[in-house]
Amino acid sequence: MLTDNILITRIVSLFLFCSPILAEWNTRDYIRREHTLTKPYQGTGMSVPYWDFLGSTIVTSNYVRLTPDLQSKSGALWNTAACYTRNWEVQVQFKIHGRGKDLFGDGLALWYVKERMQTGPVFGSKDYFHGLAIILDTYSNHNGAHNHQHPYISAMINNGSLHYDHDRDGTHTQLSGCEAKFRNYNHDTHISIVYKDDTLIVSTDLEGKNAWKECFKVENVVLPTGYFFGASATTGDLSDNHDIIAIKMYELDLLDTQKQEDRSHLIPSAASFEAPRERVEDAKPAMSGIKTFLWMMCVAIVCIILVVLGIMWYQKRQEQSRKRLY
Repeated sequence: MLTDNILITRIVSLFLFCSPILAEWNTRDYIRREHTLTKPYQGTGMSVPYWDFLGSTIVTSNYVRLTPDLQSKSGALWNTAACYTRNWEVQVQFKIHGRGKDLFGDGLALWYVKERMQTGPVFGSKDYFHGLAIILDTYSNHNGAHNHQHPYISAMINNGSLHYDHDRDGTHTQLSGCEAKFRNYNHDTHISIVYKDDTLIVSTDLEGKNAWKECFKVENVVLPTGYFFGASATTGDLSDNHDIIAIKMYELDLLDTQKQEDRSHLIPSAASFEAPRERVEDAKPAMSGIKTFLWMMCVAIVCIILVVLGIMWYQKRQEQSRKRLY
């Protein structure tokens, strides 16, 4: 009897010892270091392990600045390791700020795409890309008629054939979006991108409450494995500082439910994706009274000049005719 009790005690002890190990293996907070960027950034010299930089990007001790608050700047950072995890979460700690109060731009884009280290017109990165773009658009000068205000967060899935229409803020190709005032906070702001079981969920923590607020959720989104994470930003006539403080990537695949399906050959797609609509130009605003007056005055001056030149030319012809007669 005593032997049985000892045996039972040892089995229970072994179970209690193994439970934390099993729990740890099954946690959803398994961070992948090769897809993560945290302070301190420097590795050997000016390099940062697993990350490359483009354009105006500078690395400081507290942040990676993709663009300064200056016009016509563009910068990006790209993960050097391809992601082969099917289900993942990327949390980005960022800060967008500048001197502009009413006019500022252009914005920041977070990427999970096939093409890395390629500059282009989509917030500093390539158009006609393959994969996912999460766009944080701050451009305060409305591009066409919309039913939302800026700043605005949206998602776009591209199979390489679609054009991001910057003049329409990408509204013709977006999956979904939400208004989010993430600019010029004294504290850092956060965004979470979850891709799990072909569902995309984007959430934010903009008020420093350590709680996620869902921005949008889209089901039936297909993304292949083997793509790269990145971030890019750009400024034009308007500008802002676009800073990345940290990027953390978590693997959400549990060992007992991982599927061995090869997803590297899949084509990015979404069941709810709207095909690009025909672009309709904005109606030209009517001119103000002052502009109309100035325009009419310029036309009148041009007409008077033309009349005077015509009279002078006619008089000169008449004078030359009289000289030939004499």
